[in-house]
Amino acid sequence: MNMKNELSQILDEASAEIKNQDINSELLEQVRIKYLGKKGRITDILKRLGTLSSEERPAVGAYANEIKTKIGGLISEKQKELEILNSQKRLAEEKIDITLPSKRRETGRRHPISQITLELEEVFTGMGFKIAQGPETEYAYYNFDALNSPKNHPSRDLQDTFYIRKDEKEIREDDILLRCHTSSVQVRYMENNKPPIKIICPGRVYRPDQDSSHTPVFYQVEGLVVDKNITLIDLKETLETAFIKLFGEETEIRLRPHYFPFTEPSVEVDCKCFICEGNGDSCQLCKGEGWLEMLGAGVVHPKVLAGCGIDPEVYTGFAFGMGIERLSMIKYGIDDIRNLYENDIRFLRQF
Repeated sequence: MNMKNELSQILDEASAEIKNQDINSELLEQVRIKYLGKKGRITDILKRLGTLSSEERPAVGAYANEIKTKIGGLISEKQKELEILNSQKRLAEEKIDITLPSKRRETGRRHPISQITLELEEVFTGMGFKIAQGPETEYAYYNFDALNSPKNHPSRDLQDTFYIRKDEKEIREDDILLRCHTSSVQVRYMENNKPPIKIICPGRVYRPDQDSSHTPVFYQVEGLVVDKNITLIDLKETLETAFIKLFGEETEIRLRPHYFPFTEPSVEVDCKCFICEGNGDSCQLCKGEGWLEMLGAGVVHPKVLAGCGIDPEVYTGFAFGMGIERLSMIKYGIDDIRNLYENDIRFLRQF
């Protein structure tokens, strides 16, 4: 048998093996090695070219390369075919029934404290207020002294304030504590900004209280307005607008005389009870009073303005501070403040 016939037979045999229905990737690789490898049948033919005459050698060599290329092409086509079949098989095995219900995922809810805070921020920024922030770890000067708080005021005692550093012998302005209110932010803002000033200061504050209506960590929103000819009427109108937006058009408030070191005159602000509408008849929310205590406020004390570099002969202002937890409890009918901090998902799902 001459070499050309042998090459034609090799092509037929290789083609039959490659087209075999039972062939897979591993068997295909064995076929490649058998015919095209270093010790394969085509290589063997090429090694024997030296036994041919000089006239036959070029023609047989070219034909051998042609057969080698054809076998390589058949193997490549089969490899692509096997890849497609393997991909289809894998897709069939990994098929997912998208009509089956998925695992249920719990969705989060905005916490009542966050809801009220965001509502208040929206209400007051809508009235032209800016939002101011300040440090939670504060000097006694900004927490007490700059707010006209007397040195012997009981709020400075250890049972009413969390101190981080406190001089044991005397009361010092550089004692360090966790702020008891966000009024310290107001002082810092007045030191660095000239009137007109119109800000609210939402934030976390700290006092050593813990019962059904108090926690040692809670949230406040305090407000400050300083400008020429600001009066108590401006305070009342501002708070009326805010509470109507927060609780509805039927909301009514009243101001009662009170005392705070940093305002003069000072007032407590009450809101007519939403349940009994001011009647007080066996009402559990207002305890029969007909009114709900909401916040403290007043006209900024001249000493506070002067201490911040603002002339009290030219400017006046008002300030107020309200507890976010109390507003949340009243708006959502929560009877125990500790529910706001226990992170019970059954409780939080209600909001």
